[in-house]
Amino acid sequence: MKQSEIISLSAAELQEKLSESRKTYADLKTTHTISPIQNPLQIRATRRTIARIETELSKRELQ
Repeated sequence: MKQSEIISLSAAELQEKLSESRKTYADLKTTHTISPIQNPLQIRATRRTIARIETELSKRELQ
């Protein structure tokens, strides 16, 4: 998910995406622990998406 897409979402939508991304991240980590996944870079991309969403949420709280 790109930064421009994250900025255009509302706070409620960001919270929704954040919980969805965290669940995806946990699933990827569990799957990768059991047996290697096809594309392990998905884990990095998901983790970075979570960070982008959290950054946007905290930026909005400060304003």
